[in-house]
Amino acid sequence: MSNKSEKENLHGWGPLLNLLEDRQQIARAMGGTAKLEKRRADGALNARERIDLLLDAGTFREFGTLTAGITEEGERPAPADAFPAGFGEIHGRPVLVGAEDFTVMGGSIGLAAADKRYRLTQLAAQERVPLVFLLEGAGHRMTNALKGHGRTPNDLQGLVDLSGLVPTVCVVLGASAGHGALAAPLMNFAIMQESASLFTAGPPLVEAATGEKIEKHDLGGPNVHVKISGVVHNRAPDEREALAMARDYLRYFPSSAWEAAPRTSAGEDHGERRLDKILELIPPDSFKPYKMRRVLECLVDEGTFFEVQPEFGAAVITALGFLGGESVAIVANDPSAKAGALDTNAANKAARFVEIAGSFHLPVVFLADNPGVQAGSKAEREGALRAAARMFAAQRRLQSPKLHVTVRKAFGFGSSVMAMNPFDAQTLSIAFPGATLGAMPAGSGGKAAHADEAEQAALDAMQSGGPYQVASTLGFDEVIDPRELRNVLLAGLSLARARSEGTHEPVARFGPLP
Repeated sequence: MSNKSEKENLHGWGPLLNLLEDRQQIARAMGGTAKLEKRRADGALNARERIDLLLDAGTFREFGTLTAGITEEGERPAPADAFPAGFGEIHGRPVLVGAEDFTVMGGSIGLAAADKRYRLTQLAAQERVPLVFLLEGAGHRMTNALKGHGRTPNDLQGLVDLSGLVPTVCVVLGASAGHGALAAPLMNFAIMQESASLFTAGPPLVEAATGEKIEKHDLGGPNVHVKISGVVHNRAPDEREALAMARDYLRYFPSSAWEAAPRTSAGEDHGERRLDKILELIPPDSFKPYKMRRVLECLVDEGTFFEVQPEFGAAVITALGFLGGESVAIVANDPSAKAGALDTNAANKAARFVEIAGSFHLPVVFLADNPGVQAGSKAEREGALRAAARMFAAQRRLQSPKLHVTVRKAFGFGSSVMAMNPFDAQTLSIAFPGATLGAMPAGSGGKAAHADEAEQAALDAMQSGGPYQVASTLGFDEVIDPRELRNVLLAGLSLARARSEGTHEPVARFGPLP
C-alpha cells in the first residue's frame, strides 16, 4: 500500500491531511520554480533560505504559512503573502523572524503580510524575545487600496512599542522601499549587504515626483546610508555575512529588558592580564594620533570586539565586547579621526548607542581622549552643541554600571559627555598618568584670554598637574598604570556584579533628550 493510501485510511483523516499538505506545498513553493532558479543563478538566497541561515539549524517554526493562499476570483494566490514568518533560535535562545519574499509580487506587503508583521511585534513584546526583519521588498502593495481593511494597527507602531523592551535587528538584503524600509531606523541595529538599497521611494517614483534621475545604489545604497546618513549601522559584503552579523550582534544582548546582560562561560582569555602592548599603541604625547580600535581589540576578550557604525561619526567608536566573559558596551574617542573631537554625527551616534546599551542593562565603558566638542562654523551650523548635549544627557541617564577612563586628554564638555563628571554614578573613574584636563587646552585657552606671560605660566603649570590634581580631591578614584587597564575594569565589573546580575525591569525614561 502506498504512503498516500495509508494516509487516506488514517481513520478518515487522509483527505484532510492531503489537502493541508497541498496547501503548504503551494505556500513553500514561493514564487515558483522559474523565479527561484533565477535567484539561485544570480547567487541570491530566497526568503526561506535566509531564515534558515539566520537561525540555528532546524529550529524554524513557521506561522501564517497559508495566508493569501485562497484569493478572490481573478486574483492569483500570493504564497505566505510574500512574507514567511515564525520563530526559532539563535545561539540556543528564542527569536522571532519575518522575511520579505521578493519572488512573490516583488516582496510587497499585502494585507495578510501586514497583519503578520504586527503579529510578530505583539509576540516579541508578549514573550519577551528579540525580533529580526529581513528586508527585500517594494513596500505596500498597490492593490491593498482596492480592498477594505478598516482601522488596524501596523508593525511600525509595534516596533515603536518594542523600543527598549527587546532587541530588534533589521537586515536589508536587496532593494527595500516605502513602508518596509521604515523598519530600519525604528530597529536597534540595521545591516545592509553591499548590493542592497534602502529608500523612501525607488528611482521610478523619485523621477515621477521630482524629475530626478538616479540609480538605486546612488539613491540609497550602503555608501549613502552607512557612511553619510547613518540610517544603517553596518554593512556586510554579502547576504551570508549580513545574516552572520545579525546573529553575532544578538549574542551581546539579553533576550529582553527583564533579563541581565549575557555572560559567556569562562575561557583562557577571560581573566586578568597586563596589557603590555598598550604602551606601544598609545603615545604619551596627546598631540600624536593613534588608532583606538587597536587598543579596544587588545582590551576585550579575544575575538569579541564588535564595532557598531564604524563608518559613521568616526571620532567616536561605539562597540560591544566581552570583558571577563561579561557583555559590555564601549564608547571611546578615536584620536585618529578629527583628534577625537565630538562632531554632530559622532555625538548623535554615541547617544543612541548609549540609550540602547542602557535599555538592556549593559555596563558601559567610556575611554576619553578628545580636545572637546568640535569647534568652527561648520560644526555650529550642524548643531554640534545640541548633539553633544544629547550625548551628555544619554550617559547621565544610564542606570547600568558606568566606568570612565581618561586616557590622555579630555577638555571642556568633551570630558562631561564621556562620563568624567564627579557624582555621575560611575562605578569607577580612573585616569592614565600624563592626562591633561581643563576647560580647554592651556595654550589655546591662554591665547584666547589674552593671558600675559605669568598667567600663561600658571595655566601651563595647573594643566601639567593633570590627573594628580584631580585625584587629590577624589575627582578620579585612581590614576593607574595603563598596562593594568583591563584588570582594573574587571575589578570594577566585579564590584558592580550584584547590580548587574540582579532582577531587572525596563528602564523608565521621562522627558525628551535635547
